Amino acid sequence: MTEQSEEQQTNEQQIEPETEQPLHSGNFEPTIESVTEAVLFASDEPLRPERLADIVGTSVKQLRQYIEQLNSRYKANNNAFRIEQIAGGYQMLTLSGYNHWLSKLLRVRSDGKLSGAALETLAIIAYKQPVIRADVEAIRGVAAGDMIRNLMYKGLVKIAGRAEVLGRPMLYGTTRKFLQIFGLNSLKDMPNVEELKKPPS
Repeated sequence: MTEQSEEQQTNEQQIEPETEQPLHSGNFEPTIESVTEAVLFASDEPLRPERLADIVGTSVKQLRQYIEQLNSRYKANNNAFRIEQIAGGYQMLTLSGYNHWLSKLLRVRSDGKLSGAALETLAIIAYKQPVIRADVEAIRGVAAGDMIRNLMYKGLVKIAGRAEVLGRPMLYGTTRKFLQIFGLNSLKDMPNVEELKKPPS
């Protein structure tokens, strides 16, 4: 009787996890692909491949394959979103073709708006980085101290070091948030300056 009781207890312990399964809907069996999708869906910022692979429990190489498979499925199903590479990481984003409807839903935060002068200063820093304030002011023709501080407050510009010149002024560069806001994977993805020039009339 004692041996049977011990066997019954062992069987009951093995069955316990199965009794908890009804908490999930249907025959829920997570796969690495579905876990990758769930993590990206829940994240509100880009996840670097190494971090995402660590969370999911796979290699970066396999992770990229799963993401390609997910994107292929999204395209085949005509889904409104894709997994994109942004700021050196992966993020689930809606396609730009839906911006017209999404703009009705989303309200742009007032502190996130950039004036024309701020955009001009940011563009100079982005293309000339690392750059000192004097060079930014030389290009714009006006003082840029307050504008640079405002861009730093918004998290778009950072101190990138000090220049090896007299006085060792601070060097400025853009942040990862800059890449994220403008939908860039790296600085190499920025438009070529020549492409921004207006064609001759």
